Amino acid sequence: MKFSKLALSSMLLIALVFFLVACNSDSSDQDNNDESDTSNANGEQSSEGSEEEPVTIVYARGVDTTPGTEAVIEAFEEKFPHIKVEQREMPADTGQSHDQYVTLLSSQSSEIDVFNADVIWPAEFAQANYVLELDRFIEKDGINMDEYFPGTVAAANFNGKQWAMPQYTDAGVFYYRTDIVDEPPATWDELIEMATELKGENGTTHGYLMQAAQYEGLITNAIEFIASYGGEVVDENNNVVVDSPETIKALDKMKEIVTSDFVPKNIVNFMEIETENAWIEGNAVFARNWPYMMASSNDEERSEIVDNVEMSRLPAGDEGTAASLGGWMTMINRYSEHPEAAWEFVKFISGPEGQKISALKGGRAPTLNALYDDSEVQGVSELFANPEFREVLQSAVPRPVSPIYPEVSDIMQIEISKVLTGDQSSEEAAKNMQEKIEAAMAE
Repeated sequence: MKFSKLALSSMLLIALVFFLVACNSDSSDQDNNDESDTSNANGEQSSEGSEEEPVTIVYARGVDTTPGTEAVIEAFEEKFPHIKVEQREMPADTGQSHDQYVTLLSSQSSEIDVFNADVIWPAEFAQANYVLELDRFIEKDGINMDEYFPGTVAAANFNGKQWAMPQYTDAGVFYYRTDIVDEPPATWDELIEMATELKGENGTTHGYLMQAAQYEGLITNAIEFIASYGGEVVDENNNVVVDSPETIKALDKMKEIVTSDFVPKNIVNFMEIETENAWIEGNAVFARNWPYMMASSNDEERSEIVDNVEMSRLPAGDEGTAASLGGWMTMINRYSEHPEAAWEFVKFISGPEGQKISALKGGRAPTLNALYDDSEVQGVSELFANPEFREVLQSAVPRPVSPIYPEVSDIMQIEISKVLTGDQSSEEAAKNMQEKIEAAMAE
């Protein structure tokens, strides 16, 4: 009887041990399953299984009237047959596209995976937690960001992290009449001297044209002056630093030009279209605009100055020459269900192969310096073959990288316009911009 009780106790003890082991095993399996769940919102892990698992990503972009985008996607899908790219066309109006992206991303929608972004959007979208930071991808694949033009990288860097990859670029350039001058002015002071002296030559009525109306184009012009004198609006640590001797000197020089006798009397109403029209009519010796104006300058149906135009870097201030950066970036939706596949597409479209296709088929200016040595790329456009254009892109600077850039721009437009119309001094403008931008950032 005693033996039976002992045996029974032993059996119960063994059963209890097996039960506890089994429970612990189930708990461990559950923990492992929890750890293996994807975390797309943080971009830490991919929802895809093996790399070859078929997946479809959605690429949103603005209107493209060229075959460039289709050609890039076709080449990508050929290289990555397990990844299909569907396109979603966004409005041609950049503001409308911006608002639609904000609506979609703020709802944490995964409808799109990759999208094109204006160079002034990355900080805003990063601050709002709409997009994936790309540093871990860049590091993993050994992408050398030094191969891109510095300004295109800086425009997408916020709080020390890279939020977008440069896709194609644009920058402010300086045009001059080769039938009037052999060499363009090297500095803003030389521009003032030459524009004053040469106004009236070969039927011209003005020495210089620029964009001085109160709109976004005014900021691109102002940034070029400010940067050329060594000033900044917002530094890399997101500190407002616009109230400086450099900014004040730059605004003084800008006002000197805008209020001179060699610009149109209504220059404060000039945007790009007014500049282009006056330029191709042969009314000016020098002009500042974007690269597209070279094509209209040599359009035989519209232009009076065909074959008499060259472009160069903008004149220099105390710290050298600077051009305002334009162009587009590529970003990944933080809530994409396929972040790894999305990165493969971003890496391709912003890499040498994708950018070359975009240049050849879409006429887009690459952000990779080395592509301007490629003979096929040089054959696309006179600009791409022009070493001066490469120097322009090398010196391009982004507009203030800030999550509230639209507010920053509005503040700057108002304050700088008051300087140009004589309603306040450069010192007052710099002080007001400093205080108002700081206040806007603190909200």
